[in-house]
Amino acid sequence: MVPAELKYTEEHEWVRIDNDTATIGITSHAAEELGEIVFCDLPEEDDEIEQMGEFGSIESVKTVSSLYSPVTGTIEAVNTDVINNPGLINDSPYEEGWLVKISISDSKEVDDLLTAEEYQNFLDSES
Repeated sequence: MVPAELKYTEEHEWVRIDNDTATIGITSHAAEELGEIVFCDLPEEDDEIEQMGEFGSIESVKTVSSLYSPVTGTIEAVNTDVINNPGLINDSPYEEGWLVKISISDSKEVDDLLTAEEYQNFLDSES
């Protein structure tokens, strides 16, 4: 399932753009590949992050995976629900399992992200 209204990265993050705010999470593909997620390390509000800079990590029973920001900006909000209940990422990666909201510094960076069709083609080429 690749929601059409979102943008994506080849690192399996999704982005929902609302004006100058980007809500970021990991795709259902990433959540499935990771397996049961048991820990989520996220940045603090007001932290500055660069496009494709590491902003946190997700730990599953299988591995630890770094999180990379699709856009440059400032952390507006952190989803504390996933810190307290990391399984939300597995259960609802596109809704309740979002990770952070970022105030976008450079809206042109959004043009570098993959469309749903491009992300699906990327997934197909990986398998």
